[in-house]
Amino acid sequence: MEILKTSDLPPLGADPSRTYRLGIMGGTFDPIHNGHLVTAEQATDELHLDLILFVPAGQPAFKQERNVSPAEDRLAMTLLATAANPKFMTSRLEIDRPGITYTADTLQELRAHYPQNVELYFITGADALLEIVTWKDADKLAEIATFVGATRPGYDLEKAHAELEGSSIPFKVHYLEVPALAISSSDLRARQQQGRSLRYLTSDEVIGYINKRHLYE
Repeated sequence: MEILKTSDLPPLGADPSRTYRLGIMGGTFDPIHNGHLVTAEQATDELHLDLILFVPAGQPAFKQERNVSPAEDRLAMTLLATAANPKFMTSRLEIDRPGITYTADTLQELRAHYPQNVELYFITGADALLEIVTWKDADKLAEIATFVGATRPGYDLEKAHAELEGSSIPFKVHYLEVPALAISSSDLRARQQQGRSLRYLTSDEVIGYINKRHLYE
């Protein structure tokens, strides 16, 4: 399993005659679950992405009031969950960056690293996209990446469209309906605390790691 650093991010963009598409899955991944993996796989298929880069947050800006598992544990679980898919890679980019984690910093680093024939697609939950206008450097984010909002079936897309269209910032957004998003990290944490099974909600390797490290007890 490969741990990537800023200096050795996966090579893309070598052929200037073609366009490459890099998906970025940001999140706390506390723990990573099958909803994340299905979302990444579906985005790869629908948007013809060349690679998905999973980037566990170091100190998530919007979760300062909640106890979050150690970054190295969340990184290890992400590595275990994504290792079998050759199009999935995991980066410690945000974990190694000091201070609070902001999406703007990550996307600007990636934009500076890759040539212009590499397009960036930032994948997150549709609920999070409703807050995008309040994110740090939101106007720069709109210039750097296309945003992919993963939704559950039945999600009110009209509300999401209205929120973003009401903004003066020209975000590029693609919505992705993912049935497996009924699974959530908070539900997995609660199940583990209650001694209930996590099987088929996340990978067996992640379950083994959670039990070995006594996470969420």
